[in-house]
Amino acid sequence: MRFSTVAASLALPGSGVLCYIHDGGSNGDECDSVVRGCGLWGRCCGQLLQTQFWDTAPSTGPADSWTLHGLWPDHCDGTTDLLTYMSKYWKDYQGNDESFWEHEWDKHGTCISTLEPSCYNGYTGQEEVVDYFEKAVSLFQGLDSYKFLAAAGILPSTTVTYTSAQIQSALTAAHGFPVTIGCSGGALDEIWYHFDVRGSVQTGEFVATSPDGSKSSCADTGVKYLPKYLPPSTTTTSSPPGPTATGAPYAGKGFLQATTGGAQKGCLISAGTWYTTGTCATYTATASGNSPYSTISLLN
Repeated sequence: MRFSTVAASLALPGSGVLCYIHDGGSNGDECDSVVRGCGLWGRCCGQLLQTQFWDTAPSTGPADSWTLHGLWPDHCDGTTDLLTYMSKYWKDYQGNDESFWEHEWDKHGTCISTLEPSCYNGYTGQEEVVDYFEKAVSLFQGLDSYKFLAAAGILPSTTVTYTSAQIQSALTAAHGFPVTIGCSGGALDEIWYHFDVRGSVQTGEFVATSPDGSKSSCADTGVKYLPKYLPPSTTTTSSPPGPTATGAPYAGKGFLQATTGGAQKGCLISAGTWYTTGTCATYTATASGNSPYSTISLLN
C-alpha cells in the first residue's frame, strides 16, 4: 500500500527550504493564470484552507473536539508524536485513517508548489510529505473549533438549534475573519479556515483571511449541532395482554378436546399427542392454591 511509504516518512528530519515569497510584479497582486515555481506570487495565487470535520454518524474522534480534515490549496493547477496525534485527531469516519491521509496528500498536498522536491536544499525522499502533515497538524492545534463555539454558548445538542450567523460570529471572533461552514442534513459538520501564505508552506507565515467567495452550505436558521456518541435509542414494545381467568378453577376428571365452529376437532391421547380420532386420555384437573388456574395431570 502506498501509504506505508508515507507513514514511514513521518520520522524523517527536515531540511532547509530554498523557496521564498515574491512581492509580485508590475501588476501588484495579480499573477499568472498558472502558478509555478517554489514561491507564492502574492495573495492572489490561491489560499490555503485548514479544514475540520464534526462527524456524528458514525461518531468519530474525541467527543469534545472537531477532527482534522486536511490542508487544501484553494486553487490547484513525521515523527512518532505526529503520527500519534494524527491517529487521534485526523480521523476517517469509516475507520480507514491511513487511506484518508493518503487521499489528502494525493489530492491536496501534491498540488502545493512549494512542497516540490526542487524547493529543498539537501532534499531527503518524502520529506515534503512530513512537512505537509506537520503544517496541517500545527494549524489544527491552534484552531480549537469546539472551544470557539462553546465560548459563545454553542454546544452540541439534540434539541437546540442555532443560526448560521451565531456560528459564524463565534468562529470569526476567534479567527479574525469569516470562515466557511458546511452542513449535511441540516447539521453542522465542517469548518474551513482560510489563510494566505507569505512564503513557503514549510516556513512561511500563514495569515488569516476571508474566503474568496461564498462557500457555506448551511441554512440561515435551524442549524443542528449534534452531540457525538449518543447512546442508541431504545424502542419500547408492548405485548398483548395474557388470558384472564374468570370464575373458580375447574377441578375433576375429563378429556382435553378442541372444538371449533361447533364441531369437535380431536383430543389428547395418553402420550400427550393430538389425535383427531381414537380414544381420548382422561386427565385430572386440581385447583392450584390461590391461583385462578387449574393444574392438569394425566390420570394413570
